[in-house]
Amino acid sequence: MGKNEEVKLLGIWASPFSRRIEMALKLKGVSYEYLEEDLENKSSLLLTLSPIHKKIPVLVHNGKTIIESHVILEYIDETWKHNPILPQDPFQRSKARVLAKLVDEQIVNVGFASLAKTEKGREVLIEQTRELIKCLEKELAGKDYFGGKTVGFLDFVAGSMIPFCLERAWEGMGVEMITEKKFPEYNKWVKKLKEVEIIVDCIPPREKHIIHMNKMAERIRSA
Repeated sequence: MGKNEEVKLLGIWASPFSRRIEMALKLKGVSYEYLEEDLENKSSLLLTLSPIHKKIPVLVHNGKTIIESHVILEYIDETWKHNPILPQDPFQRSKARVLAKLVDEQIVNVGFASLAKTEKGREVLIEQTRELIKCLEKELAGKDYFGGKTVGFLDFVAGSMIPFCLERAWEGMGVEMITEKKFPEYNKWVKKLKEVEIIVDCIPPREKHIIHMNKMAERIRSA
């Protein structure tokens, strides 16, 4: 690809959906312009580029608009071939896609639902979330990352969403969600992620993020 490419990313600092796109772009070594959005006051650019969904992330590449984080990750991988994001083996690639949907559909839905409950009604949803995360624990057995020795697609999806988003919300509520005793492989993986520069560069500031997630949980409970 040429050096004078236009690459823009519309995102939100606290959003795992846009943070994972930054991880991918950094892995590929792609220079990009980041544009911070405010979903309470959406920019005319966002509404123009994504008139139906009106959501972030939005990637603009040489005038082409790509939306939805999984689609964007695959687009980045197919456009810049070096440092593959998705597994090269078709079976492993299909499994990574299925587990990514588990994260962004089931774990997200149950995990965020747990934020809406008072302490008394929260425990059932917390246990349901733990049961879902056991699928990831099993997949990580004997590995540094989901793809083996290097970070990739599922690390970006699960990493941005669970340890660096949902866990911060649970921490703000005083819930110790994913203990090292019950989830040793998961916790080893999180420690390994924190050793990867492109991941660390894209993790939202912890204290600021916990405050943000606390406010989000309060809005969910009062809705």
